[in-house]
Amino acid sequence: MTHPCHPLFEHTLEVVAQSKEYGEERVYCRDQNGRMRFLPVRWTSLAAPDPFVLTAAGRAYFRLEDLIRLAEQMRELRA
Repeated sequence: MTHPCHPLFEHTLEVVAQSKEYGEERVYCRDQNGRMRFLPVRWTSLAAPDPFVLTAAGRAYFRLEDLIRLAEQMRELRA
């Protein structure tokens, strides 16, 4: 698990399957208690490195399109 906010961050999980579900790649794995979990592949080390993260190299925390979407959502909430 590579997502820093996930409770299983830096844990190694047993991968059972991988498929496209709900429009994104998902990985199915078993947690420490043997329960089946499914996670976005982008939260794991199975995903290709994000080009933005590599290029930003810690200098930028937000993508332009994410900031634009956030501004739009804030405008909608104020309306």
